[in-house]
Amino acid sequence: MPAEERQAQIEAYLTKVEFATLDELAKHAGVSVSTVRRDLEALEASSLIRRTHGGARTLQPKTDEFVFNVRDTHQVAEKEAIGRACAGLVQPGQTVVVDSGTTCFHAAKHLGEKIGQIITNSLPVANLYSGSSRHEILVSGGVVYPRLGALVGPHAVESFVRMHADVAILSGSGITEEGIYNSHALVVDLQRAMIASAAKVIFCLDHTKFGRLSTFFLSDFEPVDAVVTDALAPAGLVEALRAKGIEVVLAAPVGAET
Repeated sequence: MPAEERQAQIEAYLTKVEFATLDELAKHAGVSVSTVRRDLEALEASSLIRRTHGGARTLQPKTDEFVFNVRDTHQVAEKEAIGRACAGLVQPGQTVVVDSGTTCFHAAKHLGEKIGQIITNSLPVANLYSGSSRHEILVSGGVVYPRLGALVGPHAVESFVRMHADVAILSGSGITEEGIYNSHALVVDLQRAMIASAAKVIFCLDHTKFGRLSTFFLSDFEPVDAVVTDALAPAGLVEALRAKGIEVVLAAPVGAET
């Protein structure tokens, strides 16, 4: 494939996913990592992309799907209820990993009275407790991804490979009877490391994620202990998850009797 055609393919892929590692781009283009590096140098010289440590990101994002502030305006009541219910599954004194999903941010808001230590790649979660004198916040390494409000990339993954937590609280873009999905390869790699680091794994997913396939398969249900959702989640899929031995919590609306 000519270099110009390959570079156009790489640029189109970055426009779609917004952020990718060198390995991901090499696999997509069917070339070596060293070839991708040269292509990225050419694309950056043309002001089409920005290289980062271990990867690259687009300078012309086409979607608001990954923008934290935009995503946090969707299903706000459900996310708040799910976050509160999720925090109820955490025991006092436990160390908790919190990922960068907006529903996880709502869970983090309700953890303050229970725990002293949070491990996260989420800038909003880190900022939430940055002024607290009673919480220890461990923030992963990685590349700052402003639209996602998160640290991503190989260094972020490596941070969680080296850590252990009592509980991991994660989110996703979709859930079916086969497993859980997410929209971005970098987030998937990072979440898999979070899952491996924790003794207990909880997914927070509002009802709009149920029955939905997304771009990347994240995990089957073997490592998943609990799924917290809202009362609008489809009963059939909820029962299917319970039949697999997963605790499914249907969060009561904020202000409702429990």
